[in-house]
Amino acid sequence: MSNALRLVEPRVPAPLDPGFRPAVLANRQFQKEIEDAGGGVPLVISLERAEGAISRFETRVFPDEHPRAEANLMYAERIFKFLLWQWGGWKAWIGGPRAIGEYIQKAYSPDGARAFDYHFMGEDVYDETFTVIPCDASEAPPAREQGQPLGRHLEGCRVGFDLGASDRKASAVVDGEAVYSEEVVWSPGANTDPDYHYKEILTGLKTAASKMPRLDAIGGSSAGVYVDNKVRIASLFRGIPKENFDRVRSLFPRIQKEMGVPLVMVNDGDVTALAGSMSLEDNGVLGVAMGSSEAAGYVNMEGNLTGWLSELAFAPVDYQPNAAEDEWSKDRGVGARYFSQQCVFRLAPAAGIEIPDDPVLAHKLKFAQGKLEEGHEGATKIWETMGVYLGYALAHYADFYAVKHMLILGRCTSGRGGPLILDGARHVLATEFPELAGRINIQLPDEKSRRVGQSIAAASLPALDGGK
Repeated sequence: MSNALRLVEPRVPAPLDPGFRPAVLANRQFQKEIEDAGGGVPLVISLERAEGAISRFETRVFPDEHPRAEANLMYAERIFKFLLWQWGGWKAWIGGPRAIGEYIQKAYSPDGARAFDYHFMGEDVYDETFTVIPCDASEAPPAREQGQPLGRHLEGCRVGFDLGASDRKASAVVDGEAVYSEEVVWSPGANTDPDYHYKEILTGLKTAASKMPRLDAIGGSSAGVYVDNKVRIASLFRGIPKENFDRVRSLFPRIQKEMGVPLVMVNDGDVTALAGSMSLEDNGVLGVAMGSSEAAGYVNMEGNLTGWLSELAFAPVDYQPNAAEDEWSKDRGVGARYFSQQCVFRLAPAAGIEIPDDPVLAHKLKFAQGKLEEGHEGATKIWETMGVYLGYALAHYADFYAVKHMLILGRCTSGRGGPLILDGARHVLATEFPELAGRINIQLPDEKSRRVGQSIAAASLPALDGGK
């Protein structure tokens, strides 16, 4: 018998992906083996990110001398990969059997299998050398979380804005009510001049501000990684040459200085989760947007944004060896290929659908969605498959996030697609994870909370005592 990590066939099969092997089932099977073998030994993973914040995860593995110790390696590396993109981080302590720490250290190195993650997290996000430290479990540092009580500030005259790939939105919000909103088409990704982005964003803010008697604060969101209002990585600025990126990094601090009021800029997934939390009047909200990729955000059980990255597009959900490869990171089985239009295009051939060659990806998705609305059997199976993926992924996410509510949104959930995904996910939970089905509510936000709610949530980010 192989000593590798044992993959488990799901009780609810994915209609167009019979090889799908959910991460959550493999992890639970591994932990059952550990328990049956006497409980194993501790494995502690601590990750440090910006400003000394540290997150910590504890699990159990086989001791080095156990015949099944080889299974530790894939189990621990996939867990580490998930945590890295859930929390973010540039320094990691792997506390436990030495072989595990050395394996992860080698993989997450300049020449390792995870060289993408090494460079992205170290150089691009945190301006540090990515470091993995194998150590004893007792030497892994304790958690030092820095949850941010951002948002829910509705008093005064505020501007909320959201920067998308094809349009920028800005709203004037007075005492929690949107009194003016606009959407303006723009082309941020194709522009190589940082002044274009600066002027466009500033124009939107000033236009919205002009609709109110005064301006007290500004809150904004966009896809990407923002640390202390500074741009670290964002697709909006992918056209900017590297030598000019410092002008992008300081973009929002410069805008704050120009506007003269508190400004807070965060990832759009976090604002989506915050909007959901404010709409539901409850906490423990995980928001997942299925668009050109997978975007996510989280409001914890205390109602705070966590400062975590929650870039679940890079987090593994499928452990089958030949799982779909992400073209950017070159890793397999990660969320971007399962909860996005990329997933629709990937499954289309198996569904008997030939998607036209079109440089505009939104047009390709619209074609597939047209088939779905017509009742095409193959198209229906695409979205049913995504629903199965989501059910198992939600059970996986619930091992890392305290979740009471999951909101799904994005272009892939419009029309018949959203209810099909919801039905599939709920069926998986009821069949395979009844303990979760009873305590996690999965839903689509209504149109109002998706649009107006997002702008109000963004506007509510800064407090009026200096923006913290």
